[in-house]
Amino acid sequence: MDTAKEKAISAIRKQGGVIRTREAFHQGIHRRTLYGLRDNGVLISLSRGLYQLTEMDNFPTEIDLVNVAKLAPQGVICLISALSFHGLTTQIPHEIWLAVERKARKPKVKYPPVRALFFTGSCFGEGIEVYRIMEQEVRIYNSPKTVIDCFRWRRTVGLDVALEAARSYLKRRGASSAKLMEYARLCKVEKLVTPYLEAMVS
Repeated sequence: MDTAKEKAISAIRKQGGVIRTREAFHQGIHRRTLYGLRDNGVLISLSRGLYQLTEMDNFPTEIDLVNVAKLAPQGVICLISALSFHGLTTQIPHEIWLAVERKARKPKVKYPPVRALFFTGSCFGEGIEVYRIMEQEVRIYNSPKTVIDCFRWRRTVGLDVALEAARSYLKRRGASSAKLMEYARLCKVEKLVTPYLEAMVS
């Protein structure tokens, strides 16, 4: 393998093994080198303009979160996907649940499958944390905000999922029922959530 391709592979590894076409060009990877790696099977195309090193096939499922974060950087991982990331559910997400601000365009992501939901105002902007996954920044709602979002979207995810998440969260060291109520007030589900939380902490 020539030096240009070796340098390109090294640069992509430092990116966590995933790179967008414009990022590659910005880092000095020539178009011919990038497409040569793809044609030789070193890179696989995940979607238009997004490539992943083939050697990463066995990496954890967080790779899907990274890919979505690259393709929809203004979105936030939410609901079932966020619960799974935080270890608060027994549900296995078969798609990436993504919150999108109401005024934003629905992201066009061919792979992995994405379920986009429109959040409004402070319900979109509050509780976002940035996690470093495979050298990439991924925006994910924190644990208490995600629990409350599940109550708010209970008709979509199921009330049983929201209750399981709340119980799992409250069992954790450092868990705060006050923090849950803070987000419940913010998202206007305080009256709904209160009796469930009172029963769990009594």
